[in-house]
Amino acid sequence: MWTSLPAIHTRVGSAEARLGGGAGFTAGPGARCMARPRPEFYRRAMRIPPALRRTALRARRDTGFLAVGVPLHLALAPLWIWGVAVVATTRNWVLLPTPFVLTLLVVPVLTAVQRSRYRAFLGTDIPRPRPVPRRWSPGSAVRWLSSAGTRRRIGYHLLLGPLLAVLELLVLAAGVVGLAGATVYGWVWALPVRTRLDFFGYATQVYCTMGGIALSCAAPWAAGAAARAENRLASALLGPGRAQRLQQRVEHLAESRTDLIEAVDAERRRIERDLHDGTQQRLVSLAVHLGLAVATLKDLPDEAREVIEAAHREAKETITELNDLVRGLHPAVLEDRGLDAALSGLAARVPLPVRLRVDLEGRVAPAVESVAYFVVSEALTNVTKHARATRAEVTVGRVGEVLRVNVTDDGLGGADISAGTGLSGLAKRVGSVDGTLRVSSPVGGPTTVAAELPCGQ
Repeated sequence: MWTSLPAIHTRVGSAEARLGGGAGFTAGPGARCMARPRPEFYRRAMRIPPALRRTALRARRDTGFLAVGVPLHLALAPLWIWGVAVVATTRNWVLLPTPFVLTLLVVPVLTAVQRSRYRAFLGTDIPRPRPVPRRWSPGSAVRWLSSAGTRRRIGYHLLLGPLLAVLELLVLAAGVVGLAGATVYGWVWALPVRTRLDFFGYATQVYCTMGGIALSCAAPWAAGAAARAENRLASALLGPGRAQRLQQRVEHLAESRTDLIEAVDAERRRIERDLHDGTQQRLVSLAVHLGLAVATLKDLPDEAREVIEAAHREAKETITELNDLVRGLHPAVLEDRGLDAALSGLAARVPLPVRLRVDLEGRVAPAVESVAYFVVSEALTNVTKHARATRAEVTVGRVGEVLRVNVTDDGLGGADISAGTGLSGLAKRVGSVDGTLRVSSPVGGPTTVAAELPCGQ
């Protein structure tokens, strides 16, 4: 049958529309029959799901961890086999302690390598145990051998290590067997025909494939469980004991607190310097200009003169208050000339007789100097405001590694450190440097404020 040209054109257009070209579609030879997939299709089809990727990476990590652990856990076995064989063959019982001595020498090295293995594969940083003495002596050797950490590490490498090696070999063997069983259809054809027919029939291949898939699925879980169990055991046996961990924690907290105190003290000094060099200087300049205006401008109205004079008085009072604030933050003389000069200036500003005695051969730590200064400052402020005293005595001296500060007055007494006054805050500040504060203030007086500040570091 003959088909008209319009009908042929219509069929071709419909085919072009089905291929996705639409109007004006131009296809080369063979392209009219099928559409070529885009590159995004291949990338999407070959993309590994994130959960499967994480599982594969975790399985590879755990398997590598177990594989590296086998020779490390069996490192002492050849040593003991050699030692026992030498003693058995030579009948020389003098060589019997040789394996023990070699074990003691190898244990620190194995511990360091095991710590590196846990850090590299599992990301677990096992704290460093107590170091081996650099200079051996009978006393240091006995202390090192009798320590609980040394016994734990020897037990880990000598007794627990072979058991962990057997566990690791079983897990690795299960993974290898599972992989071999799951891929039996791929390698069974390489065997001789007689062997394949006798041992690997079709039913056997099916069973091997199913069992291999099951083992391949269980092997990553078993490797992860074994790695987690070893991680817990190593953290308990290879690292420091509970007492040593607590000691290290206390030392770390002490260092952190010292750094914090020094940082706060440095920030306080910075604020004092900014106020002294910036704000205070501008206030002084303002007061000077107001004073010049009052002295030189004679033809001012009375109301304007009163306003300028009031502003001049306010500026001078503000300077005085700012000076007191700066001295309360951190007096510059304390940093420049030390505790003796700072306490001398403090005692000179108190409106009652103060006997000061400072017995220091050199400077102490800046944080300790600052706390001692504020102990005296707060005590003298309380004497001035509340004690109704006629005189006071301040004594500062260093006895060994302790700085002792005593402030005594003949006032009414009755001061209580637990009443929530400034003395309680002062006790907290003294405690920040591991110091102690004692207050003796019976009713009727006298009152004694005594602080002991360690200054050995």
